[in-house]
Amino acid sequence: MSLTYSSMLLLGTKLIAFELIDTVSEKNFSSDELEISKPTLIMFICNHCPYVIHYHSEIQKIDKDYKDQINMVAISSNDIDNYPQDGPQHMQDLWKELGLSFPYLFDETQMVAKAYKAECTPEFYLFDNNRKLVYRGRLDESSPNSAILPSGKDLRDAIENLLSEREISLEQFPSMGCNIKWK
Repeated sequence: MSLTYSSMLLLGTKLIAFELIDTVSEKNFSSDELEISKPTLIMFICNHCPYVIHYHSEIQKIDKDYKDQINMVAISSNDIDNYPQDGPQHMQDLWKELGLSFPYLFDETQMVAKAYKAECTPEFYLFDNNRKLVYRGRLDESSPNSAILPSGKDLRDAIENLLSEREISLEQFPSMGCNIKWK
């Protein structure tokens, strides 16, 4: 594991289109399928990263709390030749185990991760109803082996403010985690 920080894509960036295989439904999923009337949360994650595993329960809570109010999509872009535990079947198994309701997409070419300038897992990108980036970075200040329990505070504050049409703080912190496993 190599500790890496997110590169913090420029706020205001338009949602970058994608079409990837959803490992849960085993069908292609396109960004065109996202409900236009809802904000969108895109998360770059993977199965094996301890930073992502640290946040499993909080991701489940965010799914439960916001699934009717925002679009959510998770994307794994890791090289599965060298990290087979991040392959589509394992992704599907993990999603079923966690009981998550949103698509878990496999970015085999890694082109989507590169387009979003994703560097690590996890990284979170929140887009408003106009498909403009309003938040990017960490879920909260916790990390594995820290004395801080996950709360999702940073991301939750951004979601709540967006849904309530309040200003989202520009003080945003990079996510940290395992580097994306590039081919």
